[in-house]
Amino acid sequence: MSRLFGELDYRPTPIGALVLRRRREARLGVDVLEIKLGEEHLMSDLFTASEIALAQLGLAACEGEGLDVLVGGLGLGYTAKAALDAPRTGSLIVVEYLEAVIDWHRTGLLPLGPELTGDNRCRLVEGDFFALARSEAGFDPDEPGRQFDAILLDIDHSPDALLDARSESFYQPEGLAKLAAHLKPGGIFGLWSDEQTDAAFAERLAGVFSQAWAEPVTFHNPLQDKPFTQTVYLARKAQA
Repeated sequence: MSRLFGELDYRPTPIGALVLRRRREARLGVDVLEIKLGEEHLMSDLFTASEIALAQLGLAACEGEGLDVLVGGLGLGYTAKAALDAPRTGSLIVVEYLEAVIDWHRTGLLPLGPELTGDNRCRLVEGDFFALARSEAGFDPDEPGRQFDAILLDIDHSPDALLDARSESFYQPEGLAKLAAHLKPGGIFGLWSDEQTDAAFAERLAGVFSQAWAEPVTFHNPLQDKPFTQTVYLARKAQA
């Protein structure tokens, strides 16, 4: 039997106190890894289906081989790992705002860290995804202006439930259009949301991209013993 609770790391950050902890979920008889930012619950390895689906659905919508993939938000690493598991992925950049999260992976404190850092297709980049999306230089510090086949984002809880004000303008048409500039023609933008489909946001996506749709991801919530549905939004940039 493991300890009931353990704080693995604590770091102050510009947007709140960041905590990585492991606790015993007695009802299920399992240990749970989770990340909290202030009072916000960011991620738990008890629920990873939709984070994995973000990569699987996003890359399935892409065409071609040797895909150049960008993931915004590292977290526990499940979206990044699913992207690397896709046989058509040629390269992966993961942009993470919080230095501590990158440290947890590089030091092996998080279970998926060695797989991510040990794959020569994968680079972890410390940076503000939303600021980089607005910039002309973009996401790759070694290749300004680089475009990607897929950009997959999992940072905020939803387009309306934000972690902080940095991303407020991103989900509006102008912000989405600037993001689209970093995609190759026909490239895919994927967005994770903790909520069910928001028709207003889906409409905004459709106004910027040539094609947009929402994929509900339903999984069993063992804590509530019932199904729970989250959403992956997908959008395709017009071909040249």
